Amino acid sequence: MPRTLRTVDSAVALLELFDADHTEWRLSDLARHLGQPTSTVHEALGTLAASGLLTRVGRGRYQLGWRLLKLSSALYGSLPWYAPAHAAMERVARATHLLAFLCVQDGSRVLCIARSVQGRDGPPVAGELDFELPGHATASGKLLLALSRQPLPSPALPFTPQTVQTPATWAAQAAVIRAAGYAQTADEWAPGTASLAVPVRGAHGGVLCALGVSLPTSRLQGRETLLRTLCAAAEEVSWALGFRPRLAAGSGPGLGAAAGPAETPERGHTPDP
Repeated sequence: MPRTLRTVDSAVALLELFDADHTEWRLSDLARHLGQPTSTVHEALGTLAASGLLTRVGRGRYQLGWRLLKLSSALYGSLPWYAPAHAAMERVARATHLLAFLCVQDGSRVLCIARSVQGRDGPPVAGELDFELPGHATASGKLLLALSRQPLPSPALPFTPQTVQTPATWAAQAAVIRAAGYAQTADEWAPGTASLAVPVRGAHGGVLCALGVSLPTSRLQGRETLLRTLCAAAEEVSWALGFRPRLAAGSGPGLGAAAGPAETPERGHTPDP
């Protein structure tokens, strides 16, 4: 890898360490966490601070910089669906007392673009801080890949014995997801962790994002109640965005079954069906 790309990758890895649970880092802690010399990390921090991507708040202490807020505002402005979907995510978290999230598909990748501030009063679940999620082992990933008719990701890492491993198994699961309109996992990314996800659709039926929750596997016994809450929130957002589902007899509880094939929307508008 060229040196310039390595430098960019290092800067991205450093910035990704800042999140809702780690809003401030010390130089020494960053160096220890990254396993890099203090001098190397100090140089990177100085460059990022000079560009406005980080700001120094004390001796050896750093927070995210204002330039990132400007960039994020521009991104959110190009996604008119983000604000109502984010508000729905927080409502789901308050109603269920679970960690709720929004995920999008970026090619073959599944990215978690938002997590609820509330809803974390239960035991920890896998992936609470991850940005890129394993598409074959999470409910949001399975939902987005199934609705866009994507094959099993390669490599499909076997996180647990329950993780889907073969194209034939994935094809069968994807067909069930498309028919039901939602996706579910249980102990597929980590033992004891489950997830549920439903689609949020734009005016023409394209899938904008997945709205879901992570929960202890033991709580799947209340799946029907959780699904009703998720579907009601997703349907409210989709309706506000102009989606009018074509109701079909025998369709599942979510938005995916009646709307036909899903599409990945470009930023700022919803796609044609």
